[in-house]
Amino acid sequence: MQTPVALIIFNRPDTTAKVFAEIRRARPSKLFVIADAPRANRPSDVEKCVAARSIVESVDWKCEVLTNYAEQNLGCQKRISSGLNWVFSQSEQAIVLEDDCVPHLSFFRFCEELLSRYQDDQRVMHIAGTNYQFGQQRFPYSYYFSRYNHCTGWATWRRAWEHFDLDMKLWPEFRDRGLLSDLFSDARAEAYWRRSFQLVYEKRIDSWAYCWTLACWARSGLTILPNVNLICNIGFDADGSHTKNRRSRFGNIPLEEMTFPLQHPPFVIRDDKADRYTQNNNFKRSLIARIGSKVLHAAAAMKARQ
Repeated sequence: MQTPVALIIFNRPDTTAKVFAEIRRARPSKLFVIADAPRANRPSDVEKCVAARSIVESVDWKCEVLTNYAEQNLGCQKRISSGLNWVFSQSEQAIVLEDDCVPHLSFFRFCEELLSRYQDDQRVMHIAGTNYQFGQQRFPYSYYFSRYNHCTGWATWRRAWEHFDLDMKLWPEFRDRGLLSDLFSDARAEAYWRRSFQLVYEKRIDSWAYCWTLACWARSGLTILPNVNLICNIGFDADGSHTKNRRSRFGNIPLEEMTFPLQHPPFVIRDDKADRYTQNNNFKRSLIARIGSKVLHAAAAMKARQ
């Protein structure tokens, strides 16, 4: 496989080994490895980080391996974004996998073919491997176009990533001009994304993915999503940065195989029905979260009055 793969690792040697096993089967000619340093207040990180890094040292096929290991812990947002900046400074395109996102082997061919097909199409900014339609088939093609750039196994081009902005400098104007209302007819969806973007902008959520989503939306960028699920997130446990709920329906979704040759849709138009389903199932605050937020606000208000 000629398309480079970027593997993001940290302190999870068990899941890293499973992801690396699938990369080995794909045999990319170039492998970028991005790793954060152990956290100063977590002594156990040292051994785990060493173990995770040792796994990627066992490349046994013809492959150029480049590593970018942080000297001190940067955290999820800065480490992943800086690592991807490094990748795209050296490569026109790449397939990106984190250490808990196990791909089906056909995921690599899926990405490689579509990276080639849409390399010069500025409308398309992201190719993802996940399908969160849970068996619903609304289209007869191999993939559809969406606004949601899921980041659990994905690919993109340098020409798209150059719009990434960790500081979200566009957000204040985007927010104040009410541009989210141009994207969403659902007030609840608009409120969800306004709150999420604001929290990331204020550095209260350690996430790079929301910054990437805003960059894509600010340019009406489309994501390609497969009609079968090509990525299984096995990281829903206590060690996950943002995936601690073991019972989440988005963890351990079974892998499916993409069939070839790909059946390409004859149009490049976002599937609104599929996106509305995704918004309602993936991106909404739970009842418990809403109640919890109200309780916290009420407690703060009461304390302020005392």
